[in-house]
Amino acid sequence: MLNRFMLAPMTNTQSHEDGTLSKDEYQWLTMRAKGGFGLTMTCASHVQFIGKGFPGQLGIYNDTHIEGHRRLAAGIKSHNSLAVIQLHHAGMRTPEDLIGEQPVCPSAREKHNARGLSLKEVIKLRNDFITAAVRSQKAGYDGVEVHGAHGYILTQFLSADINKRTDNYGGSLENRARLLFEIVDGIRETCGPEFLLGVRLSPERFGMKLQEAKTICQQLIHDSHIDFLDISLWDVFKQPEELEFQDKSLLQYFAELDYKHVKWTVAGKINSGQDVRTVLDAGVDFVSIGRSAILHHDFPKQVLAHTNFEPTALPVSEGYLRNEGLGEKFVTYMKRWDGFVTD
Repeated sequence: MLNRFMLAPMTNTQSHEDGTLSKDEYQWLTMRAKGGFGLTMTCASHVQFIGKGFPGQLGIYNDTHIEGHRRLAAGIKSHNSLAVIQLHHAGMRTPEDLIGEQPVCPSAREKHNARGLSLKEVIKLRNDFITAAVRSQKAGYDGVEVHGAHGYILTQFLSADINKRTDNYGGSLENRARLLFEIVDGIRETCGPEFLLGVRLSPERFGMKLQEAKTICQQLIHDSHIDFLDISLWDVFKQPEELEFQDKSLLQYFAELDYKHVKWTVAGKINSGQDVRTVLDAGVDFVSIGRSAILHHDFPKQVLAHTNFEPTALPVSEGYLRNEGLGEKFVTYMKRWDGFVTD
Protein backbone atom coordinates (compact mmCIF):
# COMPACT_ATOMS: atom_id res chain seq x y z
CA MET A 1 0.00 0.00 0.00
CA LEU A 2 1.50 3.29 -1.18
CA ASN A 3 0.37 5.28 1.87
CA ARG A 4 -2.09 5.21 4.77
CA PHE A 5 -5.13 6.55 2.91
CA MET A 6 -8.11 4.46 1.79
CA LEU A 7 -11.04 5.68 -0.27
CA ALA A 8 -14.13 4.77 1.73
CA PRO A 9 -16.74 2.64 -0.05
CA MET A 10 -19.43 5.19 -0.91
CA THR A 11 -22.92 4.96 -2.33
CA ASN A 12 -23.03 6.99 -5.54
CA THR A 13 -25.94 5.59 -7.65
CA GLN A 14 -24.15 6.12 -10.95
CA SER A 15 -23.67 2.66 -12.46
CA HIS A 16 -26.19 0.92 -14.72
CA GLU A 17 -29.37 -0.64 -13.34
CA ASP A 18 -28.25 -4.12 -14.42
CA GLY A 19 -25.23 -3.76 -12.14
CA THR A 20 -22.68 -3.20 -14.90
CA LEU A 21 -19.99 -0.56 -14.62
CA SER A 22 -20.65 2.92 -16.02
CA LYS A 23 -18.17 5.45 -17.37
CA ASP A 24 -19.06 7.77 -14.49
CA GLU A 25 -18.29 5.14 -11.84
CA TYR A 26 -15.01 4.32 -13.57
CA GLN A 27 -14.03 7.99 -13.66
CA TRP A 28 -14.97 8.59 -10.01
CA LEU A 29 -12.87 5.69 -8.73
CA THR A 30 -9.84 5.90 -11.00
CA MET A 31 -9.60 9.65 -10.39
CA ARG A 32 -9.23 8.91 -6.64
CA ALA A 33 -6.57 6.29 -7.35
CA LYS A 34 -4.73 8.86 -9.45
CA GLY A 35 -5.23 11.38 -6.64
CA GLY A 36 -3.04 9.31 -4.33
CA PHE A 37 -5.25 6.93 -2.36
CA GLY A 38 -3.12 3.93 -1.42
CA LEU A 39 -6.23 1.73 -1.45
CA THR A 40 -9.25 2.51 -3.61
CA MET A 41 -12.44 0.70 -2.59
CA THR A 42 -15.54 0.45 -4.73
CA CYS A 43 -19.02 1.27 -3.54
CA ALA A 44 -20.97 -1.56 -1.95
CA SER A 45 -21.43 -4.14 -4.73
CA HIS A 46 -24.31 -6.57 -4.26
CA VAL A 47 -23.74 -10.32 -4.38
CA GLN A 48 -27.37 -11.20 -5.18
CA PHE A 49 -29.87 -9.33 -7.34
CA ILE A 50 -32.32 -9.29 -4.42
CA GLY A 51 -29.65 -7.66 -2.26
CA LYS A 52 -29.62 -4.44 -4.28
CA GLY A 53 -29.49 -1.51 -1.87
CA PHE A 54 -29.83 1.55 -4.09
CA PRO A 55 -30.48 2.59 -7.71
CA GLY A 56 -27.45 2.48 -9.99
CA GLN A 57 -25.58 0.07 -7.74
CA LEU A 58 -22.49 -1.67 -9.07
CA GLY A 59 -23.11 -5.43 -9.06
CA ILE A 60 -20.92 -8.51 -8.69
CA TYR A 61 -23.68 -11.15 -8.62
CA ASN A 62 -23.35 -12.30 -12.25
CA ASP A 63 -20.50 -13.27 -14.55
CA THR A 64 -21.65 -10.55 -16.95
CA HIS A 65 -20.30 -8.04 -14.45
CA ILE A 66 -16.72 -9.34 -14.65
CA GLU A 67 -15.75 -7.46 -17.82
CA GLY A 68 -16.48 -4.05 -16.26
CA HIS A 69 -14.76 -4.97 -13.03
CA ARG A 70 -11.71 -6.16 -14.94
CA ARG A 71 -11.47 -2.73 -16.56
CA LEU A 72 -12.05 -0.95 -13.25
CA ALA A 73 -9.51 -2.99 -11.27
CA ALA A 74 -6.88 -2.44 -13.97
CA GLY A 75 -7.63 1.30 -14.04
CA ILE A 76 -7.22 1.63 -10.28
CA LYS A 77 -4.03 -0.44 -10.19
CA SER A 78 -2.49 1.55 -13.05
CA HIS A 79 -2.12 4.42 -10.55
CA ASN A 80 -0.28 2.24 -7.99
CA SER A 81 -3.35 1.96 -5.77
CA LEU A 82 -4.67 -1.31 -4.34
CA ALA A 83 -8.02 -2.21 -5.92
CA VAL A 84 -10.53 -3.66 -3.45
CA ILE A 85 -14.22 -4.35 -4.00
CA GLN A 86 -16.77 -4.26 -1.21
CA LEU A 87 -19.18 -7.23 -1.17
CA HIS A 88 -22.67 -6.31 -0.03
CA HIS A 89 -26.27 -7.42 0.43
CA ALA A 90 -28.84 -4.95 1.73
CA GLY A 91 -31.28 -7.52 3.16
CA MET A 92 -34.30 -5.82 4.73
CA ARG A 93 -32.92 -2.45 3.59
CA THR A 94 -33.45 -3.35 -0.07
CA PRO A 95 -36.15 -1.09 -1.56
CA GLU A 96 -38.97 -3.37 -2.71
CA ASP A 97 -39.49 -1.40 -5.92
CA LEU A 98 -35.90 -2.10 -7.00
CA ILE A 99 -36.27 -5.88 -6.99
CA GLY A 100 -40.00 -6.34 -7.56
CA GLU A 101 -40.50 -8.53 -4.49
CA GLN A 102 -40.29 -8.52 -0.72
CA PRO A 103 -36.80 -7.89 0.64
CA VAL A 104 -35.26 -10.61 2.79
CA CYS A 105 -34.04 -10.66 6.37
CA PRO A 106 -32.73 -13.30 8.81
CA SER A 107 -36.29 -13.46 10.17
CA ALA A 108 -39.57 -11.83 9.16
CA ARG A 109 -39.56 -8.08 9.84
CA GLU A 110 -42.93 -6.38 9.54
CA LYS A 111 -41.45 -2.88 9.87
CA HIS A 112 -39.54 -3.38 6.60
CA ASN A 113 -42.08 -5.74 4.99
CA ALA A 114 -39.25 -8.26 4.83
CA ARG A 115 -39.62 -12.03 4.78
CA GLY A 116 -37.39 -14.40 6.67
CA LEU A 117 -34.79 -16.50 4.84
CA SER A 118 -35.12 -20.26 4.79
CA LEU A 119 -32.09 -22.28 5.91
CA LYS A 120 -31.48 -23.22 2.27
CA GLU A 121 -31.47 -19.53 1.35
CA VAL A 122 -28.99 -18.72 4.12
CA ILE A 123 -26.60 -21.32 2.70
CA LYS A 124 -27.08 -19.86 -0.78
CA LEU A 125 -26.39 -16.37 0.57
CA ARG A 126 -23.14 -17.61 2.10
CA ASN A 127 -22.12 -19.28 -1.15
CA ASP A 128 -23.02 -16.22 -3.22
CA PHE A 129 -20.74 -14.00 -1.11
CA ILE A 130 -17.93 -16.51 -1.73
CA THR A 131 -18.69 -16.77 -5.45
CA ALA A 132 -18.68 -12.98 -5.71
CA ALA A 133 -15.19 -12.97 -4.19
CA VAL A 134 -14.08 -15.50 -6.81
CA ARG A 135 -15.46 -13.25 -9.56
CA SER A 136 -13.59 -10.33 -8.01
CA GLN A 137 -10.34 -12.26 -8.04
CA LYS A 138 -10.90 -13.24 -11.68
CA ALA A 139 -11.48 -9.56 -12.47
CA GLY A 140 -8.06 -8.68 -11.09
CA TYR A 141 -8.90 -7.03 -7.78
CA ASP A 142 -6.26 -7.19 -5.07
CA GLY A 143 -8.92 -8.18 -2.57
CA VAL A 144 -12.44 -7.84 -1.18
CA GLU A 145 -14.10 -6.33 1.86
CA VAL A 146 -17.13 -8.11 3.33
CA HIS A 147 -19.72 -5.49 4.32
CA GLY A 148 -20.97 -6.40 7.78
CA ALA A 149 -21.90 -2.86 8.86
CA HIS A 150 -24.63 -0.21 8.67
CA GLY A 151 -27.68 -2.40 9.14
CA TYR A 152 -27.26 -4.47 5.97
CA ILE A 153 -27.84 -8.20 5.90
CA LEU A 154 -24.79 -9.35 7.87
CA THR A 155 -25.51 -6.73 10.53
CA GLN A 156 -29.07 -8.03 10.57
CA PHE A 157 -27.76 -11.51 11.35
CA LEU A 158 -25.44 -10.11 14.05
CA SER A 159 -28.16 -8.06 15.73
CA ALA A 160 -30.17 -9.73 18.49
CA ASP A 161 -32.84 -7.07 17.95
CA ILE A 162 -33.38 -8.10 14.32
CA ASN A 163 -32.31 -11.76 14.13
CA LYS A 164 -35.01 -13.92 15.72
CA ARG A 165 -33.97 -17.21 14.11
CA THR A 166 -34.10 -20.36 16.23
CA ASP A 167 -31.63 -22.45 14.20
CA ASN A 168 -27.81 -22.37 14.14
CA TYR A 169 -27.85 -18.84 12.68
CA GLY A 170 -29.80 -17.21 15.52
CA GLY A 171 -29.84 -16.92 19.29
CA SER A 172 -26.36 -16.74 20.83
CA LEU A 173 -23.71 -14.34 19.53
CA GLU A 174 -21.79 -17.36 18.22
CA ASN A 175 -24.81 -18.37 16.15
CA ARG A 176 -25.64 -14.85 15.00
CA ALA A 177 -22.03 -14.40 13.82
CA ARG A 178 -21.86 -17.84 12.18
CA LEU A 179 -22.76 -16.61 8.69
CA LEU A 180 -20.10 -13.88 8.73
CA PHE A 181 -17.39 -16.33 9.82
CA GLU A 182 -18.47 -18.94 7.26
CA ILE A 183 -18.25 -16.32 4.50
CA VAL A 184 -14.81 -15.18 5.65
CA ASP A 185 -13.53 -18.74 5.98
CA GLY A 186 -14.97 -19.68 2.59
CA ILE A 187 -13.40 -16.72 0.80
CA ARG A 188 -10.00 -17.40 2.33
CA GLU A 189 -10.15 -21.09 1.46
CA THR A 190 -11.34 -20.46 -2.11
CA CYS A 191 -9.28 -17.38 -3.02
CA GLY A 192 -6.04 -18.36 -1.28
CA PRO A 193 -3.67 -16.68 1.18
CA GLU A 194 -2.43 -13.86 -1.10
CA PHE A 195 -5.85 -12.34 -1.80
CA LEU A 196 -6.60 -9.42 0.51
CA LEU A 197 -9.60 -9.99 2.75
CA GLY A 198 -11.19 -7.41 5.01
CA VAL A 199 -14.40 -7.03 7.01
CA ARG A 200 -16.34 -3.85 7.72
CA LEU A 201 -18.26 -3.66 11.00
CA SER A 202 -20.09 -0.88 12.84
CA PRO A 203 -20.55 -1.06 16.62
CA GLU A 204 -23.74 0.97 16.96
CA ARG A 205 -27.27 1.32 15.49
CA PHE A 206 -29.47 -1.49 14.20
CA GLY A 207 -29.20 -3.30 17.52
CA MET A 208 -25.42 -3.63 17.49
CA LYS A 209 -23.75 -3.61 20.90
CA LEU A 210 -20.23 -2.31 21.50
CA GLN A 211 -18.99 -5.29 23.47
CA GLU A 212 -20.41 -7.79 20.98
CA ALA A 213 -18.79 -5.91 18.10
CA LYS A 214 -15.45 -6.00 19.91
CA THR A 215 -15.84 -9.73 20.58
CA ILE A 216 -16.48 -10.40 16.88
CA CYS A 217 -13.48 -8.25 15.90
CA GLN A 218 -11.17 -10.11 18.29
CA GLN A 219 -12.38 -13.48 17.00
CA LEU A 220 -11.81 -12.40 13.38
CA ILE A 221 -8.25 -11.41 14.34
CA HIS A 222 -7.68 -14.60 16.33
CA ASP A 223 -8.82 -16.85 13.47
CA SER A 224 -6.10 -15.30 11.26
CA HIS A 225 -8.18 -15.37 8.08
CA ILE A 226 -8.50 -11.63 7.49
CA ASP A 227 -5.91 -9.01 6.56
CA PHE A 228 -7.73 -5.88 7.72
CA LEU A 229 -10.66 -4.67 9.81
CA ASP A 230 -12.64 -1.62 8.72
CA ILE A 231 -14.50 -0.16 11.71
CA SER A 232 -17.12 2.39 10.71
CA LEU A 233 -17.70 4.58 13.76
CA TRP A 234 -19.94 7.27 12.17
CA ASP A 235 -17.77 9.74 14.09
CA VAL A 236 -14.34 8.58 15.25
CA PHE A 237 -14.25 11.20 18.01
CA LYS A 238 -17.62 10.48 19.63
CA GLN A 239 -18.37 8.60 22.82
CA PRO A 240 -20.35 5.35 22.65
CA GLU A 241 -24.12 5.63 22.84
CA GLU A 242 -24.30 2.96 25.57
CA LEU A 243 -24.16 4.79 28.90
CA GLU A 244 -21.89 2.27 30.64
CA PHE A 245 -19.13 2.85 28.06
CA GLN A 246 -19.04 6.64 27.95
CA ASP A 247 -15.76 6.98 29.84
CA LYS A 248 -13.82 7.19 26.54
CA SER A 249 -14.29 7.50 22.79
CA LEU A 250 -15.31 4.73 20.42
CA LEU A 251 -11.88 5.02 18.83
CA GLN A 252 -10.20 4.37 22.18
CA TYR A 253 -12.34 1.28 22.77
CA PHE A 254 -11.28 -0.29 19.48
CA ALA A 255 -7.66 0.71 20.01
CA GLU A 256 -7.69 -1.70 22.98
CA LEU A 257 -7.98 -4.75 20.72
CA ASP A 258 -4.92 -6.90 20.10
CA TYR A 259 -4.70 -6.65 16.30
CA LYS A 260 -1.66 -8.92 15.93
CA HIS A 261 -0.90 -9.06 12.17
CA VAL A 262 -4.28 -7.57 11.16
CA LYS A 263 -4.32 -3.96 9.97
CA TRP A 264 -7.19 -1.73 10.96
CA THR A 265 -8.84 1.33 9.56
CA VAL A 266 -11.63 3.55 10.82
CA ALA A 267 -14.15 5.83 9.16
CA GLY A 268 -16.27 8.67 10.44
CA LYS A 269 -15.72 12.42 10.09
CA ILE A 270 -12.00 12.26 9.32
CA ASN A 271 -12.11 15.44 7.29
CA SER A 272 -8.86 17.40 7.70
CA GLY A 273 -5.13 16.87 7.88
CA GLN A 274 -5.31 17.32 11.64
CA ASP A 275 -8.04 14.66 11.89
CA VAL A 276 -5.85 12.25 9.92
CA ARG A 277 -2.89 12.86 12.21
CA THR A 278 -5.01 12.43 15.37
CA VAL A 279 -6.43 9.10 14.17
CA LEU A 280 -3.10 7.68 13.01
CA ASP A 281 -1.48 8.77 16.29
CA ALA A 282 -4.14 6.72 18.10
CA GLY A 283 -2.66 3.55 16.58
CA VAL A 284 -4.85 3.17 13.49
CA ASP A 285 -2.98 1.71 10.50
CA PHE A 286 -4.75 3.64 7.75
CA VAL A 287 -7.64 6.09 7.48
CA SER A 288 -10.83 5.65 5.47
CA ILE A 289 -11.85 8.93 3.82
CA GLY A 290 -15.34 9.70 2.54
CA ARG A 291 -16.55 13.31 2.54
CA SER A 292 -13.15 14.88 1.92
CA ALA A 293 -12.50 12.40 -0.90
CA ILE A 294 -15.62 13.71 -2.62
CA LEU A 295 -14.40 17.27 -2.23
CA HIS A 296 -10.78 16.54 -3.18
CA HIS A 297 -9.88 13.65 -5.48
CA ASP A 298 -6.25 14.22 -4.38
CA PHE A 299 -6.91 14.50 -0.64
CA PRO A 300 -3.97 12.20 0.25
CA LYS A 301 -1.54 14.28 -1.79
CA GLN A 302 -2.87 17.47 -0.21
CA VAL A 303 -2.49 16.16 3.35
CA LEU A 304 0.95 14.68 2.71
CA ALA A 305 2.08 18.04 1.35
CA HIS A 306 0.30 20.17 3.99
CA THR A 307 -0.24 18.46 7.35
CA ASN A 308 -2.85 21.03 8.41
CA PHE A 309 -4.81 20.82 5.15
CA GLU A 310 -8.45 21.89 5.46
CA PRO A 311 -11.00 20.76 2.87
CA THR A 312 -13.00 23.24 0.85
CA ALA A 313 -15.81 24.79 2.89
CA LEU A 314 -19.36 23.61 2.29
CA PRO A 315 -21.61 24.03 0.46
CA VAL A 316 -20.02 23.60 -2.96
CA SER A 317 -21.51 24.04 -6.43
CA GLU A 318 -22.60 21.27 -8.78
CA GLY A 319 -19.87 22.42 -11.15
CA TYR A 320 -17.26 21.98 -8.42
CA LEU A 321 -18.35 18.36 -7.90
CA ARG A 322 -18.32 17.64 -11.64
CA ASN A 323 -14.76 18.92 -11.80
CA GLU A 324 -13.91 16.50 -8.99
CA GLY A 325 -15.09 13.57 -11.09
CA LEU A 326 -18.68 13.04 -9.91
CA GLY A 327 -21.20 12.07 -12.58
CA GLU A 328 -24.63 13.68 -12.79
CA LYS A 329 -26.37 10.95 -10.76
CA PHE A 330 -23.75 11.23 -8.02
CA VAL A 331 -24.12 15.02 -7.96
CA THR A 332 -27.88 14.60 -7.61
CA TYR A 333 -27.37 12.06 -4.82
CA MET A 334 -25.13 14.48 -2.92
CA LYS A 335 -28.03 16.95 -2.74
CA ARG A 336 -29.49 14.57 -0.14
CA TRP A 337 -26.61 15.49 2.18
CA ASP A 338 -27.78 18.52 4.13
CA GLY A 339 -25.76 21.62 3.30
CA PHE A 340 -23.37 19.89 0.87
CA VAL A 341 -24.46 21.32 -2.49
CA THR A 342 -25.53 24.91 -3.14
CA ASP A 343 -29.16 25.43 -4.16
